[in-house]
Amino acid sequence: MSKPALLKAAILVVSTTASKDPSADSSGGVLSQVFEEEGVGKWEVSEVKIVGDEVLDIQRAITAWTDRENSLNVIITTGGTGFAVHDTTPEAVTPLLHKQAPGLVHGMLTASLAVTPFALMSRPVAGVRNKTLIITLPGSPKGAKENLQSILKLLPHACQQAAGADSRTLHAGGVKKLEKEAGVSPGHQPHSHAPDHSHGHSHGHGHSHGHAMPVRHTAPNDNPRSNDPALGPTRRNRSSPYPMLAVTSAKVDGTLVGSVLSADVTATEAVPAYRASIVDGYAVIASEDGSSSQGTFPVASISHATPGDIPELKTGQIARITTGAPLPPGATSVVMVEDTVLKTMTDDGKEEKEVEILAEGVKDGENVREVGSDIKIGEVILRKGEEISAIGGELGLLASVGKAEVTVYKKPIIGVLSTGDEIVEHSRLGDLRLGEVRDCNRPTILSAVRGWGFEAIDLGIAKDKPGALEEHLRDALRKVDVIITSGGVSMGELDLLKPTIERSLGGTIHFGRVSMKPGKPTTFATVPVKNNAGERVSKVIFSLPGNPVSAVVTLHLFVLPSLHHLSGVSPPGLPKVLATLDHEFRLDPQRAEYHRAIVVMGKDGLLHASSTGGQRSSRVGSLKSANALLCLPTGNEPLKKGDKIEALLMGKVRVDVV
Repeated sequence: MSKPALLKAAILVVSTTASKDPSADSSGGVLSQVFEEEGVGKWEVSEVKIVGDEVLDIQRAITAWTDRENSLNVIITTGGTGFAVHDTTPEAVTPLLHKQAPGLVHGMLTASLAVTPFALMSRPVAGVRNKTLIITLPGSPKGAKENLQSILKLLPHACQQAAGADSRTLHAGGVKKLEKEAGVSPGHQPHSHAPDHSHGHSHGHGHSHGHAMPVRHTAPNDNPRSNDPALGPTRRNRSSPYPMLAVTSAKVDGTLVGSVLSADVTATEAVPAYRASIVDGYAVIASEDGSSSQGTFPVASISHATPGDIPELKTGQIARITTGAPLPPGATSVVMVEDTVLKTMTDDGKEEKEVEILAEGVKDGENVREVGSDIKIGEVILRKGEEISAIGGELGLLASVGKAEVTVYKKPIIGVLSTGDEIVEHSRLGDLRLGEVRDCNRPTILSAVRGWGFEAIDLGIAKDKPGALEEHLRDALRKVDVIITSGGVSMGELDLLKPTIERSLGGTIHFGRVSMKPGKPTTFATVPVKNNAGERVSKVIFSLPGNPVSAVVTLHLFVLPSLHHLSGVSPPGLPKVLATLDHEFRLDPQRAEYHRAIVVMGKDGLLHASSTGGQRSSRVGSLKSANALLCLPTGNEPLKKGDKIEALLMGKVRVDVV
């Protein structure tokens, strides 16, 4: 009898110190040992990874494990669950969870609380993402070990359910059977604590942090409203904030380009719909034994690639036929014109009368495209999720089988709004007054959104007055699915977008600051509204920074992927390539940078990247000629010429012909 497959576990150590010096970590090894020694042969720790105390780094590591085809059964994190400013593991993990597991959290806290009141200083989180169970543990080796021990015997059952096992089958036999299989009993204390047990408020790595991180000021379910834009990403939905993908019917014509199919498309007609010749020549009746009737035959009819009736071909006759034309009834094969000789003509000399067939061994079906040989009736010709490109292949395929309409994901309608008392129309005549700024963001964003294939509506300029801004947004929400604003999201007293979204519109801000350069104040929110059917739905607001460069960069990094998600495009966002640096690039020690660059295909066949110059966020000139954003990491040492770096392509790659 074969052994059951081992459950796969991964351990994520959250520690900036250990990410730089792995020898500083002691929790990862301890947890691996618990799985090996106390997991009764059910577990395999397949991966151990160390990341710094950064929300995005934690989320990237977890989603890389949970969102792949062969996902893990359980992910255990250690570190970052205390109350220190840099402890952000719960904030990173909670938005990723599709289901909460408060029972496991309660069990860990109860076991720890039996030893020390300081157990309440830990902020554990547990739940399921896709088919993977995720549990956060404290950073101290002792605290992490004892928390895992307290729930370890229950995890196989939880993982089975998370992976999709039928609960009715699993629970057959009742709780007593489950307890026996897990090796636990009512009131059983899975492990004992040493009297000096302490955890939950430190990583146990002895490191400190000088960098600031977003601080959560509210409980996750309180959803308070605040006039303080500095709160940042504190209120996140338990479910996806994006609206459900809407489906619509679309005509098969040029307007379909850029749309994504929401259902498989099957052929209702065969291609070709008739037996057709693949050469210019003569339709013949091949002998049953495979030998051709060599000799001279009268040309009884002509078949061109034009509609019309064709008389039946009789034994002893041939018919002249052109490429693509239907075979006459009775014909079995086609002989190429090169394998024939003209013998006689009609009296007027305009038509063939008799032709000699030179070919030997002509077989049934030779030089013939059979009915349905390209596409059969009922065959799936395009799959759900495929995008209709401008190249024309998909449209041609749909047209070839007579599809007049297909169902596609409805594209969102985008509204673009600028905010600020200082903003004036870019086209206004006359000189600017002191403090006025021409609006370059709105026309730029409108152009980009339309260039991506979405309908965009110009919402104008809203002044920095709460009532005016609220009225502008309410009117826009009746017309569009997504609003893109620029300006009004920083820390100034007149930056009113966040308060207006929360207090006036009842919206939820999912993030309000991003550790990136440029684009730190970027804000993403959803607002509940009623649609024309009276149903309550969520609409999306992206509030981009007012600096032109920041607005364009965040438009490509945040808005474009979201529009792709909303319209079914996959993979979403800008394509990513590897580019070789043509010169040195300085790094920011605190924030990742998206550097405007020019990427060209060099004569060596490699992609080469060079900077567009000064990268100040208000310097519009840094966008001129830029076709890529270089993904520069944080660091104190510059990247050298010849180093390779990931680049996000915003436009066409030029070829170096010099």
